[in-house]
Amino acid sequence: MSSKKGGVSLPDRPGAGDGIISRVSSSISQSPIVYQGKRAASDAAFVAKKLLKSTGKAAWIAGTTFLILVVPLIIEMDRDAQLTELEMQQASLLGTPPPAGPK
Repeated sequence: MSSKKGGVSLPDRPGAGDGIISRVSSSISQSPIVYQGKRAASDAAFVAKKLLKSTGKAAWIAGTTFLILVVPLIIEMDRDAQLTELEMQQASLLGTPPPAGPK
């Protein structure tokens, strides 16, 4: 009980000063549907974070593998094509028949 002089005093209750909106929002926020929604969102965020992390690792592996194995191959193939083109130009300038390509 409240210790006020005079008048009628009501017992102190938690939330006595809360309005209807506050009571409705607190009952909604404590509902099982909201709990399940929050849990689903948390699980989805966790899965997305793991997926993003593993995708980044896979991209790093694919990128470094490409740089180490494929780029030198591309450079060598380009160099070979330039050499073949140079040989054909020299042969046409000298008047000799162009060399036969691989069959």
